[in-house]
Amino acid sequence: MHKVVMSVALLWPLGAVAEDVVIAALGDSLTQGYGLVEAEGFVLQLQGWLQAQGAEVQLINAGVSGDTTAGGLARAAWTLTPDVDAMIVALGGNDLLRGIDPGVSRSNLDGILQAAEAADVEVLLVGMEAPGNYGPEFKAAFDAIYPELAEAYGALYAPSFFEGLGVQGGDPASVRAYMQPDGIHPSAEGVERIVEGLGPYVMALIGRVGG
Repeated sequence: MHKVVMSVALLWPLGAVAEDVVIAALGDSLTQGYGLVEAEGFVLQLQGWLQAQGAEVQLINAGVSGDTTAGGLARAAWTLTPDVDAMIVALGGNDLLRGIDPGVSRSNLDGILQAAEAADVEVLLVGMEAPGNYGPEFKAAFDAIYPELAEAYGALYAPSFFEGLGVQGGDPASVRAYMQPDGIHPSAEGVERIVEGLGPYVMALIGRVGG
């Protein structure tokens, strides 16, 4: 199911033949790289980090700015092409911004994981926490979605996209020095730190494919 991707192989020393693990990064503006040039975005920085660790990998940017879990579910089937070996799922922030019922978000993420399971694709599910302003019941219901679905499907689980920033209480504003002026999206330096935090989880994902 792996394929040789010439554009990536050219980055390797002459004579090396790379059979890359292909990973689709399904997400929203954080994955897409909002406000950054392509080379500074999450996907290419993560790919560079992984290759520096010796991984033979190609990442596909399947991030769409503004996407909710519903949008991710709608795109899951055509994102999971036969070439894709694994998938990073980082969705839910826009559900929170819109105050979408956690039950709806859970159902959508469940559908994405079902699609990945049917395609025999390994998943890293990246979690997030709801702010407290929606009330304790909303927060408890939302926060439980990610660890519970990861356990149910045997997916790898990373607690937070912003883990590498040392975010306090799930609030990106606590690390504003690494954010763009909007206080929501990371700067290039912020992405670098995010990649360092998530990179080991993605290495584990690659290990599952290789195993």
